[in-house]
Amino acid sequence: MSAGAAAAPAPYRPALRSGVLVSDVLLHGPATVRLIKDTGRGQSFKVGDKESFLISRMDGTRSLAEIGDEYAGRYGRRLGDAHWQQLLGMLGTRGLLDGSPAAPGPEPAPEPPRTLLRGTLRLVADADATAGRLHRALGFLLHPAWITALLAAVVAMETVLVLHVGELAPAALDLFTRPVPLTAVACLLWLSTALHELAHGVVARHHGGTVAEIGLRWRLPMVIMYCTVDDYLYLPTRRARIATALAGSVTNLLFLLPFSALWLWAPLDAATRDAVAALLFLGTVQALSMLVPLPPLDGYKIAAQLAGATELAASSRAYLRLAVRRDPAAASYPRRARTAYTAYGLGSLLVIGLLAAAAAALVHHLLTAA
Repeated sequence: MSAGAAAAPAPYRPALRSGVLVSDVLLHGPATVRLIKDTGRGQSFKVGDKESFLISRMDGTRSLAEIGDEYAGRYGRRLGDAHWQQLLGMLGTRGLLDGSPAAPGPEPAPEPPRTLLRGTLRLVADADATAGRLHRALGFLLHPAWITALLAAVVAMETVLVLHVGELAPAALDLFTRPVPLTAVACLLWLSTALHELAHGVVARHHGGTVAEIGLRWRLPMVIMYCTVDDYLYLPTRRARIATALAGSVTNLLFLLPFSALWLWAPLDAATRDAVAALLFLGTVQALSMLVPLPPLDGYKIAAQLAGATELAASSRAYLRLAVRRDPAAASYPRRARTAYTAYGLGSLLVIGLLAAAAAALVHHLLTAA
């Protein structure tokens, strides 16, 4: 090369800006999508299969030509300049590419008015820092050895409680006729709910997530604590997302362990023993009810992760309506989607049926005992 010759420009290697999160590939109706979130602006949107294939490879290590080669190998065709300009223009306009000017964020939505009857109140200024401190103090419990031991203790406790349900259920029913122990049990259940929410935040933090808010929400007469994990759907693995969703109910059950020990082995008077029995029954119902796979419960989030889907309930309803009517459109769903939506729809009906049967059996037992 002569001294006056200009060096060839380096190939452009697009990279998403720091703070832009991309989810795994998810089912959405008959299609597959990725969710993209700009954490700086708090906005998220869906992109289709082909766009997500390209965007997921924009990590700064591949040139456009290399990404184009991978695309051609996957889809059997090459993208023209117009397609590249459209995609890069969209990402640049949204401020998602490294080096592009950050797009102006939306005007912050006004907080809903806080009244005596309903409202929310943030309890800490920096929820993520609070979750980080809790994780530093309690994170050792997330070691596999501790998790195994604690889950074994929970399974053992629940086995014993199931064997004694004939004693626990009447105690729970009788509790509602005794205001003083009812108040005590209600306070303990509220504390268990607060720990449930914090557990979501601590486990999400353990897996690299961010806790946006910790606070109180009230819709009188209910007052509950909440913990918002902003980037739950963008945690690095499906296992991390399932663990985060499951953490609340597991914490509810762990909360009951010392009370189960008291009930089994401590020399309690009859009134206290009945109150503890009621706490064990109601606490177990509280924990397990959150695992029912219906929105917006934690069980639904777990089911969605197992299916690898977003908006699982709505997509399942839409597909099953088509399938029941034998609409030809149902055949356009890929096999994975048909399997996931059918399994979720039938599984949900089965769970609802089992819950109804269990409730009916419990009522029958209580009426017979009375």
